Amino acid sequence: MKWKRVIVWFRNDLRLHDHEALVRAIEHGLEVIPVYVLDNRQFGETSFGFPKTGPYRTKFLLESLTQLRSRLKSVGSDLIVRKGLPEEIIPEIANQYGAGGVYAHKEVTEEELKVEKALEKALFKSGIDVELVWGSTLYHLADLPMPVRSLPEIFTHFRKEVEKFAPVRSTFPTPESIPTPYIENPGHIPSVEDMGMSLVEIDTRAVLDFKGGEIEALERLQTYFWEEDRLREYKETRNGLLGQGYSSKFSPWLALGCISPRHIYKEVKRYEKMRKKNSSTYWLIFELIWRDYFRFVAKRYGNLLFLEGGIKGEYGNWQVDWARFEQWKDGMTGIPFIDANMRELKETGFMSNRGRQNVASFLVKDLRVDWRMGAEWFESTLLDYDVCSNWGNWNYVAGIGNDPRENRYFNVISQAKRYDAQGDYVRHWLPELESLPNGYVHEPYEMYPSELKSYGVSLGGNYPHPIINQAKSARTYARKN
Repeated sequence: MKWKRVIVWFRNDLRLHDHEALVRAIEHGLEVIPVYVLDNRQFGETSFGFPKTGPYRTKFLLESLTQLRSRLKSVGSDLIVRKGLPEEIIPEIANQYGAGGVYAHKEVTEEELKVEKALEKALFKSGIDVELVWGSTLYHLADLPMPVRSLPEIFTHFRKEVEKFAPVRSTFPTPESIPTPYIENPGHIPSVEDMGMSLVEIDTRAVLDFKGGEIEALERLQTYFWEEDRLREYKETRNGLLGQGYSSKFSPWLALGCISPRHIYKEVKRYEKMRKKNSSTYWLIFELIWRDYFRFVAKRYGNLLFLEGGIKGEYGNWQVDWARFEQWKDGMTGIPFIDANMRELKETGFMSNRGRQNVASFLVKDLRVDWRMGAEWFESTLLDYDVCSNWGNWNYVAGIGNDPRENRYFNVISQAKRYDAQGDYVRHWLPELESLPNGYVHEPYEMYPSELKSYGVSLGGNYPHPIINQAKSARTYARKN
């Protein structure tokens, strides 16, 4: 037993299961004080002026905090919630309660690392230790078969190495009780309005009514794996676009740590024993390894991930073009598949993986808009924003990240016809096109103005002139097909 009291600083790990920092704190202190700080900096603006944390993710975060507090109360504890700067608030709480140490999970990118260093510096003055543990990935940092500085440039090489040589550690047990001193003022968990945003109502067309929290995450896993038995066909359906069942949709809960990747892995292995082991069960683990890879990439390359030239230090002919960006952002490009995906994002905070790859490629490769504008817009709007995966993927699509192919280009017309063959997804999000037959629904609008008119579709008023003239590859494809 190390100290009489310790603080557990919750960050992107809003759960009780498989929580190493919490387990270590219980082992080393008689009493544990759970704390979460709503960092003012995370609710500021990005470099392009977008809200850093938009209303969808804010709502999901606040729901997750509410559920975390409830979970903690059920085991005899509570959650102190404050708004401000962790490096100022946590030392105050530590001194108030006489805590001798602070436990937390370690992060890897600059903003989070600066907070860690500032907190350590502030606590050092009071003789309070900080112990940071690794706990956000499937494979533990210490178990990698290579040092991070030698991380393979190609994902496949990384995957094969960790699958062959790295173990997946067992999950930590969920505490049955957490001894906590009386907390007189745990603090109010604010509403979305309290955070200076308008209350958001998810569009009824959304694939899922996402609710934040550990219980919600575990229930989603139970539904997807065991009740609906969808893991069996995950690989075949993961590129879907409509409905709650086409993919696991664990990503929002993974992003805030409401569910542990090791817990998902453990459940996959249990499913394989009890029901079926196939390429689909493997593919879900495959996706978790991709998530790991981007986190290790971020640790290796640091701020290069956020610079215009990316990891490779190469520059494309993109530019900061607000007119093109706004049409892309609002789903008003004149390319139905792009517009449908961007409208879904705008109205729900979510978009399929297939959609993300296409809209990102279109912005960077067709419209030639600075990829960082897209990355920051995703940061602002995505319900499941994860700094490493988001910026790693945008580097990847822009051709300046970990990809041996220099020009990773998606022909969005071809992709639309392949993954939305009947046009159901486009019509779902672009009701103004619901009367179009399949032969027209995916074509750029300027190709067939007379046909549009005959089917009662007008590009005036609600729909601006398309910007297909800046998407030459897509236009060429449309004319040939």
